Amino acid sequence: MMAQYLALKAEAEDCLLFYRMGDFFELFFEDAKVAAACLDIALTARGEHDGAPIPMCGVPIHAAEAYLARLIKAGHRVAIAEQTESPAEAKKRGSKSVVNRAIVRVVTAGTLTEEALLDSRAANWLVALAPLGEKIGLAAADVSTGRFELTSVSPANLDAELARLSPSEIIAAGSLPTFAGAQLSERPHAEFDSVSAERRLKERFGFGTLDSFDRPALAAAGGMLAYLEEVGRETLPFLRPPVPVSSSAHMMIDASTRESLELVAAQGGGRPGSLLQAVDRTVTGAGARLLAADISAPLTHRHAIEARLDLVARLEGDSTLRHWLRTTLKALPDLGRALGRLVVGRGGPRDLGLLRDGLDEARRLHDRLAVLGDAPPLLAELLPALTGHGELVDLLSRALVPSPPIDASQGGYIAEGYDAALDALRSTGGEGRRAIAALEAQYRASTGIAALKIRHNNVLGYHVEVPARHADALMAADSGFTHRQTLAGVVRFNAPDLHEQAMKVAQAGNHALAAEAAHLEELIAAALDRSEPIAAAADALARLDVAAGLAERAVEGGWSRPSFTDEPCFDVEGGRHPVVEEALRARGERFVANDLSLGEQKRLWLVTGPNMGGKSTFLRQNALIAVLAQAGAYVPAARAKLGLVDRLFSRVGASDNLARGRSTFMVEMVETAAILAQATPNSFVILDEVGRGTSTYDGLAIAWAVVEWVHDRCRSRCLFATHYHELTRLAERLDALSLHHVRAREWKGDLVLLHEVAPGPADRSYGIAVARLAGLPPAVLARAKSILAKLESGRAATGGIAAGLDDLPLFAAAQEEEEAQCDAIRAAVESLDVDSLSPREALDTLYKLKALARE
Repeated sequence: MMAQYLALKAEAEDCLLFYRMGDFFELFFEDAKVAAACLDIALTARGEHDGAPIPMCGVPIHAAEAYLARLIKAGHRVAIAEQTESPAEAKKRGSKSVVNRAIVRVVTAGTLTEEALLDSRAANWLVALAPLGEKIGLAAADVSTGRFELTSVSPANLDAELARLSPSEIIAAGSLPTFAGAQLSERPHAEFDSVSAERRLKERFGFGTLDSFDRPALAAAGGMLAYLEEVGRETLPFLRPPVPVSSSAHMMIDASTRESLELVAAQGGGRPGSLLQAVDRTVTGAGARLLAADISAPLTHRHAIEARLDLVARLEGDSTLRHWLRTTLKALPDLGRALGRLVVGRGGPRDLGLLRDGLDEARRLHDRLAVLGDAPPLLAELLPALTGHGELVDLLSRALVPSPPIDASQGGYIAEGYDAALDALRSTGGEGRRAIAALEAQYRASTGIAALKIRHNNVLGYHVEVPARHADALMAADSGFTHRQTLAGVVRFNAPDLHEQAMKVAQAGNHALAAEAAHLEELIAAALDRSEPIAAAADALARLDVAAGLAERAVEGGWSRPSFTDEPCFDVEGGRHPVVEEALRARGERFVANDLSLGEQKRLWLVTGPNMGGKSTFLRQNALIAVLAQAGAYVPAARAKLGLVDRLFSRVGASDNLARGRSTFMVEMVETAAILAQATPNSFVILDEVGRGTSTYDGLAIAWAVVEWVHDRCRSRCLFATHYHELTRLAERLDALSLHHVRAREWKGDLVLLHEVAPGPADRSYGIAVARLAGLPPAVLARAKSILAKLESGRAATGGIAAGLDDLPLFAAAQEEEEAQCDAIRAAVESLDVDSLSPREALDTLYKLKALARE
């Protein structure tokens, strides 16, 4: 047995091996030590190997999913070695033959389909990456629902695409990217073959041409298919035809911006506190997954956005329809994941029942929605997917009992009347059980033992059981009973007529189980023949749930429909932060709404004011409004008119990244550099306190230069919050910069934060007043006031930190001056005849170049 285990372990490589032994999965050697520590179960020993005890631990089969979930969450991969023959079959090969076992599946974070191992409200993406030329091919699959996407991105945009998907597992040819929370596996380059992938995709999905996919995307698809075959042991999971995804079709949002804005997860982890949590009013798992995808990838095509908004508007304006639709959807099963389990052979009768009930209800939804007046175009597109399943629904309705069991092994899921032969077998079994009940009464009468019972277990089958004090009468040679087993308090016997009836019941039962299993295979095959239409119905139901949920949220919060224009504007009236507003409402407090107006003439707002005054909230709320609007949702504002945003950037808050050797300031500079390199005139940028974390002079200089660059080069719509009041001087020099501040007042020595954004610069920072609110000791505050007075008097006398800023040339002029200086050095170097220089002349030349550099 150990030789068999070691051979399978060598095949499993870097996986923990679940080795089936009876009713347990056992783990040995290092696997056992790792699993015991992770699962908090006992580590024991069995036998010896190379003179040392063999560490082992095990988990029961019936609880294996719960243990698998913990191992996968801890980052492990698990290979499942199942028995491929029965002990009886093994004995036929020889008395000492070991039961054959084989690895039937490798369980990884990105290939889960079991209901117990997945979050019903979150997608589970597996991503394959294939660098090819100047692009990186990206294939993404959610095998629990069959969703399959292909795209290719530049290396600079890879981070944003991975952040959009938030995969649970990444495989790649060559070096792997760093992505928190994902299992990482490096795969052989040979698996990422675009030619082979093209052939396989055409064969599997019947494509005539794959012109919509480039070579990097096809290479990634090849790696994906090879990996799925390996972990599934030659059995591919449910995959729908691949969908081409263009990065230009959705708003690009990098990982740091997503984290800063807490789009689908809060910075502390989990949904609570995120935008998704504040918006989500879906009633199905599929709807919740689709809403998360919408928020993660807001659209950039105006027509598609308006189509989503039209459907939300239709439901927002009809409360009766919305309530009926949400109530109906809430009762629906998760069709997509039920289908996914059936495809990979891990489904059962209950999943067929879910398809039957879900598709039947989808037809009723279609009939009700099809007669609506003023149906929006998107609804008309969705309705056909909800019907056309009548033949399958009728078959499953006739074949299955109303509530099929999860486990098929015990039978009982095929309805009476579907198969006359099966009904006859069940009748035979039922008659046999009635005959056995009659025998029990007969035995009691003939023996005079009222406590005699006929029982059944998996070892002895049907048997007679009597209390030990009555056993002697049945032990007699002429009693007609045969002794089988003696236990504490009871003795068990068999009898010829009982054995005969038991054989009839067992044979009928076995034949009935076989008949039901055959029917189950036929029904699953019938369902899989319609896998794509079923998946389309699941998608349509999810889209209806998202629209109804967004309409419900709009009514609940008094949100408004955004409008769009081709101009690069950002006009919001009465804008609010959905997460903060919800938190304040829970405490009985009111959120102060604020307006924003960015356009070609005033596209950059410089916002000053005290800490805790609401600057960061104001910046974030407008970024979230852009995300919601382009995701096709109503927004928390009285009115919103937006020009489409191609890229969203947020540099708000930072923390040390000690694992990568980066301080807070370094993280801030890296993120700011990415913004300045990638932002376009159609982007929306929010920058908060750029330049903090270093000396005052350095910080002000950096912030000054960043403002000029965003204004002159990026020309993006931008909100820039700062405590450097010296930056307000830029309003005199930069035409599209506008000054604003968050209002605050001191009243009887206390600071009153009004959370209102008003035109003009703040009169001061109120730093000491905020420190008083934070609880600094009075002595510290008094000392701070005296130091501040000293510093301000010195600044007034000398010009202080602001000295010389009025004479500073504009960004473009400063750059030209620097470039001219560089040109002089370049010209001097290019005029040199290096080969003819003596050592002395070379040294003199270096001194001259150094002097030029100082000029």
